[in-house]
This record gives sequence, C-alpha cells and structure tokens, in this order.
Amino acid sequence: MNLNVLDEVSVAIYVVPMALILMWYVFKTRRQHAQNLRVKNDAIQAGMTEPASLHPLIDPLKCTGCEACIAACPEQPDHKVLGLIHGKAELLSPTECIGHGACFTACPHGAIELVFGTETRGIDIPNLKPNFETNVSGIFIAGELGGMGLIRNAIEQGRQAVDSIYANINKGHANALDLLIVGAGPAGFSASLAAMERGLRFATIEQETLGGTVAHYPRGKIVMTQPAILPRVGKMSFRETSKEALLEFWQQAEKETGVTINYNERVESVTPGERGFGVQTTTKLYDTHSILLAIGRRGTPRTLGVPGEDLPKVTYRLIDPDQYIDSRVLVVGGGDSALEAACTIAAVEGSTVTLSYRSAAFSRAKPKNRQAVEEAVSSGKLTVFMESNVRTIAENIVEIEQHDKCMELANDAVIISAGGILPTPFLRSLGIEVETRFGTS
Repeated sequence: MNLNVLDEVSVAIYVVPMALILMWYVFKTRRQHAQNLRVKNDAIQAGMTEPASLHPLIDPLKCTGCEACIAACPEQPDHKVLGLIHGKAELLSPTECIGHGACFTACPHGAIELVFGTETRGIDIPNLKPNFETNVSGIFIAGELGGMGLIRNAIEQGRQAVDSIYANINKGHANALDLLIVGAGPAGFSASLAAMERGLRFATIEQETLGGTVAHYPRGKIVMTQPAILPRVGKMSFRETSKEALLEFWQQAEKETGVTINYNERVESVTPGERGFGVQTTTKLYDTHSILLAIGRRGTPRTLGVPGEDLPKVTYRLIDPDQYIDSRVLVVGGGDSALEAACTIAAVEGSTVTLSYRSAAFSRAKPKNRQAVEEAVSSGKLTVFMESNVRTIAENIVEIEQHDKCMELANDAVIISAGGILPTPFLRSLGIEVETRFGTS
C-alpha cells in the first residue's frame, strides 16, 4: 500500500465519523427546532400566552443559545417552558412558567430579566427593595403579596426578609417586639421559624389557619413544590404532594419547634410611632419595631359586582365538593382553581355543573386541568360557556350573557373563582407604593 492510499485511509478514519456526528447534530437541532416551534405555535393558537407570575424576558442580542436556562428550569422536561428557536432561547409555553427564577441565575450572559406582567396584562406589585423592605421604613413584604406565589420562593423570601430585619434591628429600642409577622402561610411560617432561630422578640398573627392560601385549596388538591429549606426544620423534599400532606408536615413542624402563632387574629389598624409601629388587632395592641406582611393576594377575593352576589349560596372557594351532591352549581373563572372546582364537583353524585369564563381560552390554567375539563365536557358531566359573563344571581337561577344573548340556568350554588386582588387600599393606607407592572421587573 503506497503513501497516498495510507493518507486517504487516515483521512477517512477521522473525517467520516466527524461528518456523521455533524449530520446527527444538524438533524437533532432541526428536529428540536421544529418541536419547539410547534409548542410555541400551539400555545399561541390556544391563547396561552400570558404568564401568571414572575417569568423570564430574554434578550435575543445577548442570548448565545447555550441552553443553560433550559437545563436549569425545574419544570423541564415534563413541561416545555423554554426552548431554542433559531438558536435563541424563548419562552415556549408562557402559562407553564410558575416563577422559579432558576433560568435567571443560570444564564451566564445576563440575557434574562425576571419580570411581572406583559404588555397587555398588568400585575399590581408593591415596590420593594432588595431586602424586601417597602418604601415605608420598617415594613417588609414577603411571599405571595409581593408576587411570589411559588411555595419554595415564598419560604425562601420569608427567611431572607427576617435575616434582613435581624441585620438592621436596633437592639436598644424600647418597643416590646422586634418584629410582628402578619400571616402564617409559607412565607409567614418560614419567617416565624427564622425569627425564632435568630432569637428575635416577635409575634405572628394569622386571621385563619396555618398554611394561608394552601389551607383553602380543595380537598386532595396536588400542590406542586420544589425542595426548600425551612428554618429550624431542614430540607422539605416535596416535589409533588397533596394539600393535606403538606399541611400535616407544617403542623408537625409547628409542634416540634414550639413556635407560637396567634390564630383567628387580624390587623385592624397600623399607627406609625417614634420608634416603630402600633398595630391594633382584633385581640390586642402590639408595639413593634418592624412589620413583615406575609399575607396572600387571594385573601381579598375578586368579586363580579353583579346583583345577587351577596346571597348565601355564593362562595369564593371550594372546600368540600360533597356538599354539592344533587346540586346545580355554577363555577365562574378560568384559572386552575376554577377548573379544578368544576371538575371535582362534576364527579359528585347527582351534580349538574356549569363553568362560565369571560375569555375565549383558559390561558391561565395548567394543561392537565384543561384536559380534565375537556374530558368532563365530552362525558356530559360539565357544560362550559366561554366568552360569557354572569349578569344576575337570584335565589334559584343565574343569568348568563354569551355573545349578546342571555340565558337563565336553574341554580343552587355559585362558586366564584376569579382569583384574588391585591389588598391595595390596605397597603396604601400604610403609605406603601403599589405599581402596575406591564412586563417589567
């Protein structure tokens, strides 16, 4: 064999495998691009383009397509939240993004900004400093009220807020408390344990029960969480668990740590003082240097403002579906809570369920809930009126308008799951600035 032949063989040994690898890479990239484009177009056609909470805004000029954000997203690969299109990362399924924020941390090029709202859908957010303090010195906000509905993020914020308060507390002040924590949901409970760990003089008040918004989820609801560190307790390893299991874990932690939470107590007024605040509750007056508001956004239900909404048969959450046996029920709303309520009640013996939503698509609901609705409709267990509005609620009927036509439905109960509104009047009464964000951080 001459030298030229040997050279050709050597070239073939190296070039052919490299060519095959390149062909495989190009094929894989094109297939991935097509899949991502299909997911994005499906979301657009279904009207699923509005993220419900904190979400990434990606600068295509800075994005290099390194896929670090995609790999970091805890929802991947079960949900195609992020993906590459034309070599740049994009938010493929906006409604699947639930605000982990891991993409922002993972991006090595600073191409991602975490924002609230979009150009067309604003979200009211209190203005907070990096240490969770509002524009009112001494008043802090953590958790859902500040836009962080994800359990893991709320737990972390509660701890971090207390760390900030502890670092700047005036140990020599004459007030009875270093900190008053308002709310015992994920953020408030975490903050209470952190304050206990830090040795702060504090009190925690909760107008209802441990768990906040979580405690009011329907029975058996699956709560999606990510591992989190709970002060004095350690790692919470839940990834998908029921409402009951999570509450039981927190209740056990409450018992084992001995943390004190004053239940059935709510704030009536807050008066600024020379060295802090006087907080009058339904039970007593607290003097405190700092206040941490860890209340939920859904504590103030969004109402419809229609005649008859004050009737006893109207509620704003589903607790026990069995109470609707043999009942004619109207559920109003298009988010996960509304869809879950409608499907759960539709499975109850003898129930007749109607779901009314003002928009053309369930753009804020998870795919599994949308699928459950489709199955319930197909089986005849549920009736859905899209692009409809409730006009009147009466003792035995409801009146719904759809496409300029009104219809009357026999009705025994109405559940309004239209979400919660920020308690803006309360915040503004404290002097806290609230801003409507349209796709800004």
